[in-house]
Amino acid sequence: MSETNEVTRREFLYTTAMLAASTAVAHASPVGAAGLPPDQATATATGGALEPAMGSVFPAGAVYFRKSNPPDSDWAKDHKTASQIGMNTFRHWFMWSAVEVSPGIYDWADYDQMMDLAAQNGIKVIIAELVTAAPEWTFRKHASARYHGSDDSFIYSTISGSSDTGGFPGLCLDNAEVKQLAERFLTTLIERYRNHPALLGWDLWNETTAEGGSPQKMYCFCEASKTKLREWLKGKYGSIEKVRKTWQRYSLATWEDLEPPRNFSGYSESLDWLQFRVDNAYELFDWRIKLFRRLDPKHLVTCHGVAGTLESYASQAHNEWMAASRVDVYGLTWVASRHGTEPWRQYQALDLTRAGARGKPFWHAEAQGGPLWMQPQVIGRPKEDGRVTEPEDIRVWNMISCAGGARGILYCRWRPLLDGPLFGAFGAFGMDGSVTPRAEMAGKTLRWANEHPELWQSRPVRGSVGLLVAPESELFNYVQQGSTDFYARSLQGAYQAFFDSNIQADFVAVADIEEYKLLYVAYPVMLKSETVALLKKYVAQGGTLICEGLPAYFGDHGHVGTTQPNYGLDDVFGAQESYVEFNPDISEKLMFEVNGSKIYGRYFRQEYTLKGGKAVGSFSNGAIAAVENKTGSGRTLLLGSFPGAGYYLHHGAETKALFASFLKMAGLAPQLTLNDNAVQARLHAGQGGTHLWITNPTTESRTIKVSLDPGAGSFIGGEDLWAKKPIKFEGKQISVVVAAKDAAVIALR
Repeated sequence: MSETNEVTRREFLYTTAMLAASTAVAHASPVGAAGLPPDQATATATGGALEPAMGSVFPAGAVYFRKSNPPDSDWAKDHKTASQIGMNTFRHWFMWSAVEVSPGIYDWADYDQMMDLAAQNGIKVIIAELVTAAPEWTFRKHASARYHGSDDSFIYSTISGSSDTGGFPGLCLDNAEVKQLAERFLTTLIERYRNHPALLGWDLWNETTAEGGSPQKMYCFCEASKTKLREWLKGKYGSIEKVRKTWQRYSLATWEDLEPPRNFSGYSESLDWLQFRVDNAYELFDWRIKLFRRLDPKHLVTCHGVAGTLESYASQAHNEWMAASRVDVYGLTWVASRHGTEPWRQYQALDLTRAGARGKPFWHAEAQGGPLWMQPQVIGRPKEDGRVTEPEDIRVWNMISCAGGARGILYCRWRPLLDGPLFGAFGAFGMDGSVTPRAEMAGKTLRWANEHPELWQSRPVRGSVGLLVAPESELFNYVQQGSTDFYARSLQGAYQAFFDSNIQADFVAVADIEEYKLLYVAYPVMLKSETVALLKKYVAQGGTLICEGLPAYFGDHGHVGTTQPNYGLDDVFGAQESYVEFNPDISEKLMFEVNGSKIYGRYFRQEYTLKGGKAVGSFSNGAIAAVENKTGSGRTLLLGSFPGAGYYLHHGAETKALFASFLKMAGLAPQLTLNDNAVQARLHAGQGGTHLWITNPTTESRTIKVSLDPGAGSFIGGEDLWAKKPIKFEGKQISVVVAAKDAAVIALR
């Protein structure tokens, strides 16, 4: 099937699923098998009158059932309450460890009730499979498949804080016998529920997290994983001789002598090991997807990540592009309490998810509906920083998600857990299932979303600048520093520097850089030769490339180039390195001048001599710190440190102004400008029309004036679809009052 046909198929499947979700079984007979033993029960529909329910063009709801929570006495009441308040979608955790109670013996009773109650209340269900929770008996029968650490320790069955249920983190599925057992469970799961009227789709990888461990204790070192690593290396290198040379382990006599590295002392072997773990995790994902699509081609295949591409690709295989490319609908978990409530953080997570989705629909698959108590992410933070969740927080967080392009919102919990360390967390409803002011606000925003189907036929427009995502730089940062902080803070700081001027920066994979006239490359300390070749082509064809220091200092396999910048980038940038320093611990206040602005760098410092370029900046010692160059049809600017990371730490005004000036260098104008950059604005366009989303995360009402670039179109009026505030048009300027922690959604005409 061609890529175009596959995209069309998935969009058709999504549209069909959303239309199906707008009609529910309102008075259906029970469709489960109440009263029968679990191993004899079947889930077949027994009919019932179909009546129109609330339109579900926008999936709205929560994760509801995690086996022991909520209590069974409240299930019927909770479903009725959810439906009445405007929720149309639940996701449930179908945990292997909670279902296959003995080998081949399944207890589906609770899950049958969940599906039947959903159908009776006009709620659709996403079934989340969790083979990452293995039955307790498998840990005994297949002890060799327990996760084996680099320190030769093993992981035993543990209770999950997210469900208070045992069997986590499961067993290593590289072991064929355990994978076969997991496939038997998944096959039984699919066959049982694929024809259930409540089913909307399957979530096949919760938060796309692989069990990678930390540099101090990595996973998995079981014999099955070692065998798969050797096969992966055979596919990459073809011979043990090539591995010997690349890994610099010259006495590997046979493949059996090859072991995964237990520390990061060797760059080349460590980079291969980390890439193998990522590829292996997605190979197992592909196995699940193939199984579900073969046995149930009618329903959506989904997954959701944590917008972790910039931080945990190396440790947990998080990658928005790799995950989203495989499914019909993607999503993200984003909880403000865990990250901080500065608005750039949530927008950044949404923009990263949207970038990886590449036009596919994505949902805010786990959003925050209530407070997070006593967890390490909140300790030491002010009370106002997401620690106590108010209805107004729910409102602005939901509207930010929609402004960022989310086409559905599900909360992490419908009501909080009653057991374990995450007691009381995230739920919009009360501990007893009562309707709280937070739940009322959630219902208001979610009902509104479904009352405006035209909004979800339009998408966020492309940003003004692309921020290159280079996974090899992140992997190298993890190997060299034992952390991805340098890489992540550089990219996040660059994003924030644009964001604080209301300039939309999009994250972009190297294969897609030609879509942007302006490209910013943060922390390019390691680049593959193939990445460099694409960057050279981009500039030659007319692109404007802004690059931080030490581009491709480390090349393929982590090897240092003898000429810097590496791989011929000295010609592209019109400069060569004259001096370099790697002193991150004493460089937190490093400053240099660029085009008259004194800006912050960070981590490392690279000085230059000219090779055809023009010096436009210097360090305090007078050495050249920035070089502009024209080459081919494009332009470049090379910066001798990491101003993205500098802005992340210092928020310097001159650094912010410099980032804003990059648009002019590329001959671009901002899509829109605001009179108040404490407030954010985004444009959406498409078949549903053009909409201007404005979010005000502050605690004060603001009068906002937005000026649109002529390229956005010509408009003579508009209507605030959300707050119904009056709109004033003066030429290209739009004025509206936006209340504290609120939004305006202006349909332009």
